[in-house]
Amino acid sequence: MYPKKLEKGDCIGLVACSSFISEERFFACVEFLEKRSYRVKSADNITSNKAGYMAGEEAVRSRWLNRMFSDPEVDAIFCVRGGDGSNRMITGVDLDLVRANPKIFVGYSDITTLLNLFAEKCGLITFHGPMVSSNMVDLYDEETRVSFEEMLSGPGQYDYRVPKDHPLVVEQKGTGFAAAPLAGGNLELVATSIGTPYEVQTDGKILFLEEVHGHIGNMDRTVFQLRDAGKLDRVKGVLLGQFTDMRIDEPDYGPERVIMDAIRSTNRSDADQVPVLSNVQSGHGQPMLTLPIGAMCEMDTERKAIRFRCGE
Repeated sequence: MYPKKLEKGDCIGLVACSSFISEERFFACVEFLEKRSYRVKSADNITSNKAGYMAGEEAVRSRWLNRMFSDPEVDAIFCVRGGDGSNRMITGVDLDLVRANPKIFVGYSDITTLLNLFAEKCGLITFHGPMVSSNMVDLYDEETRVSFEEMLSGPGQYDYRVPKDHPLVVEQKGTGFAAAPLAGGNLELVATSIGTPYEVQTDGKILFLEEVHGHIGNMDRTVFQLRDAGKLDRVKGVLLGQFTDMRIDEPDYGPERVIMDAIRSTNRSDADQVPVLSNVQSGHGQPMLTLPIGAMCEMDTERKAIRFRCGE
């Protein structure tokens, strides 16, 4: 299900599924959207700091997400930020309600599990894209804006527009071409989902991964957890996004090298046939391009191109 396109005058529901923001920041988010001719409805927990670093208790956060999906006036749901705690509130999310009310749902980072859950369990294409407080208010560059607005303009065919100075890199040519639904997001969140009812499904998918902060050694353990859990055994292809502010001891042994080592050491006999493209500009950096989770993704290592086919 590809949600209906977003148009000027539509109502955006602002939610905080993870950490909270300040009141000053909240008003800046609302002002940003209203200046762009959108109406805004907001959850009342966005500035709540009553649950440590999270925007209220998990029952409060899941209840507001359910309300936004069920509210007929709300056309799209934007997360104000990521942070921590979204996995706590998943048990309270009504998937039947989401399935019955398909809407634009945007976020990334800590929102990764929700993006994949709605795509996998509800058949709803979701958007790994910029968040209002994290990206839009301070630095909404043209490449980020164009990608975001294009993806939310309704069903169709969308080419990944390679940003200036950020060319795609072929880590492994593989078969040269792969076509499959897109899954993934933040590496830590994908790994954390393993063994839960909300485990991110990667079989027969093109897997997208990005990460922020942390030491390369910690990332190495997380990547090889994916390998040992079989999450790389049946992927059709891999897209590597932004790996931002990583602490790397050896310049020649960065995130891409770690992930390629994991892919090549799987039990699959055709590991060298998996196409892998890196330097996809989506994650915790700038520009932050939007990727449709659950949509059909075509990746071509011969042409260094990515295309999304979204709905009819």
